Amino acid sequence: MALRLVIAEKPSVAQTIAAALGVKEKKDGFIEGGGCLISWCVGHLVQLAEAAAYGEQYKKWSFDSLPILPEEWRYAVDPDKGKQFKTLKELMHRADVSEVVNACDAGREGELIFRFVYEQAGCTKPFSRLWISSMEDSAIREGFAGRRAGTEYDALYQSALCRARADWLVGINATRLFSVLYHKTLNVGRVLSPTLNLLVERDGKITMFHKEKYHIVHIGCGGVDAKSERISDATAADALKTACEASQAVCVSLKKEKKTALPPKLFDLTSLQREANRVYGFTAKQTLDYAQSLYEKRFLTYPRTDSNYLTEDMAQTATDLAAALLPVLPFMQGAELMPEIGRVINSAKVSDHHAIIPTTAFAGSGFDGLPESEKKLMSLVCCKLLCAVAAPQEYETVTAVFDCGGKQFTAKGKTILMAGWKDIDARFRAALKAKPDEDGAEDAALPELSEGQIFEAATASVSEHYTTPPKPYTEDSLLSAMENAGKEDMPEDAERQGLGTPATRAAMIEKLLSAGFVERKGKSLVPTKDGIN
Repeated sequence: MALRLVIAEKPSVAQTIAAALGVKEKKDGFIEGGGCLISWCVGHLVQLAEAAAYGEQYKKWSFDSLPILPEEWRYAVDPDKGKQFKTLKELMHRADVSEVVNACDAGREGELIFRFVYEQAGCTKPFSRLWISSMEDSAIREGFAGRRAGTEYDALYQSALCRARADWLVGINATRLFSVLYHKTLNVGRVLSPTLNLLVERDGKITMFHKEKYHIVHIGCGGVDAKSERISDATAADALKTACEASQAVCVSLKKEKKTALPPKLFDLTSLQREANRVYGFTAKQTLDYAQSLYEKRFLTYPRTDSNYLTEDMAQTATDLAAALLPVLPFMQGAELMPEIGRVINSAKVSDHHAIIPTTAFAGSGFDGLPESEKKLMSLVCCKLLCAVAAPQEYETVTAVFDCGGKQFTAKGKTILMAGWKDIDARFRAALKAKPDEDGAEDAALPELSEGQIFEAATASVSEHYTTPPKPYTEDSLLSAMENAGKEDMPEDAERQGLGTPATRAAMIEKLLSAGFVERKGKSLVPTKDGIN
């Protein structure tokens, strides 16, 4: 009987696939049954070989041996994982195995992990690709039914190979060069160093910053606080205050505008990491680890995605999911929602994987048994889905301009006409024990005013302020800077922009920290002396 060999990226995923396919017989390094053998890699089993593998002269780090440019690339099996590689190689070469299935994570790195093992094992059997965005049984079975020829993903493999080789060439050569020049190990990387540069540049701007004092004159008329422009000279500010106290204030302009705040998009990995850092103080790596764990528990869809949309065939699933989540979320008790699913559906904007959303399995079982950190992350993802399909917020802004003492003063107000998605967001934030930092206070509503209205007795006061330096990067703002780096230098239709990918940015930040180039100070990320050097 011909057998199918399925290779997952890690043991836990292999077990989930085996359970979905009813494969139960555990062997040493694989699971067998129902015409299937299911085995696993343990992360990167095979990697590009170290420089020393290309010749004795590269064992010692020296200026004269640079640059190291392999003509034929060599590969090495991770010495700690040799046993599992041997198991996979034996399974691939078994006479009764007719087909291999690449069931590694459905992304660029998963493709590379499988191909390196397949090629290093000298396997030539035909292979197909399992490409799924959820670990639910139904998704796994559907994925198996719709497997595609492995060769359809050759371009993805080539791009992964380019990335791996570029990292090797830049990392090995630049690290050796700078380490030899400065007589100290200095890790240089294709993504690592430009990211460090962002942090060092920001630190320089903060260090060189000189604060400047300025003043704002306030006038009070009819329950409105109207403000002047910034005034750098204290004497001029006091003179204006005195002039205002002796003259009437006139409302010379009143501008009302109806506006709409559209619901947010669904999470991709970077926006999830940014918001989890803002709301809970999670690091980018913690967020990815929690999301990966929830994915393997079948509660969350595939986390390493760069898309904020769902595909057209998911419209009904998303509608049912939004309804099923309402009773599960404590902060949504008593709330109603008429989901507008069309807003989150756009197949053209989904590349490898759709946006991160909860699964129907989570909607069925809720938060029971989850650790606190994973409960928090699930709440964030559920709230985002509900906000994204809720109605827009509608509000009216009012800008009133007053003439007083020969100068103009401005007051701004805002009236909410329909809360829309902001009601869900407010419920969620009210349920948080610690309030996240809010960006700026909301404008309150202004009292009724009319153009030409005169206020005989205006009060006046002066407040002192200082210009503020740029803020140090947090993981939230650094992830944003990495994502948008070089955007203005890139053509609009470039496929990828920024530093790293959603899947690798967290690891880069951790690498800078562990190398001693960056340190955490509260929520801030600050370069160390070594980092600046």
